[in-house]
Amino acid sequence: MRVINFLDRQGCCVAAQEIHQELRSSGEAVGLASVYRVLDVLADKRLVQRLDLGDGITRFEAIRHSEEHHHHIVCDDCGKIEPFADQRLERALKDVEAHSGYEVAGHDIVLRGACASCR
Repeated sequence: MRVINFLDRQGCCVAAQEIHQELRSSGEAVGLASVYRVLDVLADKRLVQRLDLGDGITRFEAIRHSEEHHHHIVCDDCGKIEPFADQRLERALKDVEAHSGYEVAGHDIVLRGACASCR
């Protein structure tokens, strides 16, 4: 429940190590292996999604069907990750689905660049 509650408070994706560190720093007695086990179960039940942002670290994000779908933009310099949503992009992806003959089950878009602080 601690992992689930932590994920529910996040606005974007987090790594298992981050979850573990935050829970430990708040006084929770939880092991890293337990965090991974919980995340695996939640991912299998499609309550969280695994995200690969290209840096070798798997991140996890709660799936909230009531909220707007978002993607991620990553700073190549400092590693900052920010969510973004764009309805025009979503419409374009629906057009690709309609013209490709595929039934798209999901998609993730990761943009890379330099954030305002690093430019």
